Amino acid sequence: SRPNVAADAGVLCLKSGNAVILRGGSDSFRSCRAIHDCLVQGLREAGLPQGAITLVPTRDRAAVGLLLTGLGGAIDVIVPRGGKSLVARVETEARVPVFAHLEGVNHVYVDQAANLEMAKSIVLNAKMRRPGVCGAAETLLVDCKGAPTLLKPLIEMLLDAGCEVRGDDSVQRTDARVKPASDEDWDTEYEAAIIAARVVGGLDEAIAHIHDHGSHHTDAIVTEDQAAAGKFLNEVDSAIVLHNASTQFADGGEFGFGAEIGIATGRFHARGPVGAEQLTSFKYRVHGTGQTRP
Repeated sequence: SRPNVAADAGVLCLKSGNAVILRGGSDSFRSCRAIHDCLVQGLREAGLPQGAITLVPTRDRAAVGLLLTGLGGAIDVIVPRGGKSLVARVETEARVPVFAHLEGVNHVYVDQAANLEMAKSIVLNAKMRRPGVCGAAETLLVDCKGAPTLLKPLIEMLLDAGCEVRGDDSVQRTDARVKPASDEDWDTEYEAAIIAARVVGGLDEAIAHIHDHGSHHTDAIVTEDQAAAGKFLNEVDSAIVLHNASTQFADGGEFGFGAEIGIATGRFHARGPVGAEQLTSFKYRVHGTGQTRP
């Protein structure tokens, strides 16, 4: 994990009553070690066990393999934060539950009933506020019935903002600067100022596209049609679905969780931002006075 993730993870796990083993990325090894030293100092001063937050003291990737085995039942859950190769390996090899998202192939669907100025604001923010975060939009879908008035302003806005647009035939016709989209573009998390864009035949086709190409992370609809919004929010099977809001709200802090350890896209009880509550398990404590079941 990156240094800021190491700090968040250590604190969240402690707050939720868990011990945590941190394994920093090789490129941030020294930074993670310095942050861990600070966390240990805090544990010591608070009178808490210093072993509650430990750091794997090596860059050797063999350590990852040992952690994935569950260390003989000592590990309850693994949270991979890092590159796609790491997350894919963890999901393939882990012998304990995993809170993970492999990638954020996120969509903004602009419906025929969208307000143009709102759509421009949301699309620009969703893509360009921070293109490298997991909540950034990677694909723009525009309803064919609204395309005559909505498509060209949206594409020109993105291009003028310095965003490369890779589009289908309809999108390419709106501006000579648009590059043709390949089949791979619909499945790509760019994490850069690049967006794929296409015109779809309506709400059902937009939902089908997201089902086929999305990553169950974060997807948004822009529309003034409440029925269309309701259908989108019900049928798009993503951890976070938004109506008339930017995908970049996919963040534990924005959800009021404080820090987060990641965005879970699986179907565990923890889905979306994973904060202290999601890291907390539960048990039943039953107090009796000699009762028997008839």
